[in-house]
Amino acid sequence: MSKQSKHITIIGGGLAGCEAAWQAARRGIAVTLHEMKPAKFSPAHELETLAELVCSNSLRGESLENAVGLLKEELHRSGALFMEAALVCRVPAGGALAVDRQLFSAYITEKIAADPLIEVLHGEVTEIPVEGTVIIASGPLTSEALAKDIGRLTGDYLYFYDAIAPIVTTESVDRTIAFAASRYGKGDGADYLNCPLNEAQYAAFVAELLAAEKVTSKDFEKVVHFEGCMPIEEMAARGVETLRFGPMKPVGLPDPRTGMEPYAVIQLRMENREGTMYNLVGFQTKLTWPEQRRIFRMIPGLESAEFVRLGSMHRNTFINAPQLILPTLQLQLEPRILFAGQITGVEGYVESAASGFLAGINGARLLKGEEPAVPPRSTALGALVHHITNTDARHFQPMNVNYGLFPELPGRVKKKEKRAMLAERALAELEGWMNDL
Repeated sequence: MSKQSKHITIIGGGLAGCEAAWQAARRGIAVTLHEMKPAKFSPAHELETLAELVCSNSLRGESLENAVGLLKEELHRSGALFMEAALVCRVPAGGALAVDRQLFSAYITEKIAADPLIEVLHGEVTEIPVEGTVIIASGPLTSEALAKDIGRLTGDYLYFYDAIAPIVTTESVDRTIAFAASRYGKGDGADYLNCPLNEAQYAAFVAELLAAEKVTSKDFEKVVHFEGCMPIEEMAARGVETLRFGPMKPVGLPDPRTGMEPYAVIQLRMENREGTMYNLVGFQTKLTWPEQRRIFRMIPGLESAEFVRLGSMHRNTFINAPQLILPTLQLQLEPRILFAGQITGVEGYVESAASGFLAGINGARLLKGEEPAVPPRSTALGALVHHITNTDARHFQPMNVNYGLFPELPGRVKKKEKRAMLAERALAELEGWMNDL
């Protein structure tokens, strides 16, 4: 096998790219890691070092009660550089794992620089190499030139901002209030869950939307919103009745308990094939997260809603992963190319590192003539990868790991015991999978 065939090119020195490089090198594969800093910075980056955490120093909850806590435990047990650095550079943060951002970045930079199999080249990559194994981990702020070349491969499936609506768990929706129905009985006749509002409830909801605290966009995140993805609060500001003629339109949705159309309706659309999560249709928003939780729980049927994702609108470059990539993170049309990090549609620091972990393993396996690996779907890593590669491509949006993505446990399980059992199953499956690798 030639030197070139045993070599991986990785584009992007963020969390995903660094983890991919580390995992490939652990498996004896030479890596060239391209990072455009310090020659060129994205609008969000400041440090010259690798693996910069750009928004927060929190890696979120440590408890296995949270799916992200389980994902961190899986990465820790699997030898991820990301978790090694996090534990060395941690700072007090209660039940969360938080790090000193500069120390964290410096630790990973030093580890990568000291590895004899990893060469770091600084400078912008504007085109994908035409041969060899390549991992694209260029992040949500991929440079314009590289994004254009990625678009050449992905066609119309590259997005430059995302308008994200909140998602709730199905079991947290009050089905004594929310009713299943499709507008005018189309489709299966029950494709949506519908939360009905009377006139007083609608007026109170709109008033709170208008008064709520909003997130201020950074200059590089400002976009001109298309009419089809206008923030819900901006629609409300156009007039008190606007939402009743838009995403809260009640026409064709009679409440089966009254036989009458409600004054307004909020529709929930199934988010995954298992039906464990529902999306608030048309509710992309710039409200702060605490305000979203408070105001959206005013909706009849969602008083006890458990949010697995909250809404946002921000600049983000990502591919339509279900349309384009395999569960191995390989590009379907050109399997020598793998994607990792937020450009795949995963959200969050931990999720980005996790996708880089898998991409690095599979890049190495391809070069060694081995079958690329797919993590068990019962693990946090496997559940996340399954979601981004198997969900409905028509409505695909970036996603954090959450327990709503996991396959159900067999039999009847008490709710308070469910997450502990999911975590126990995941870690057992992970051990077997890593042993097989």
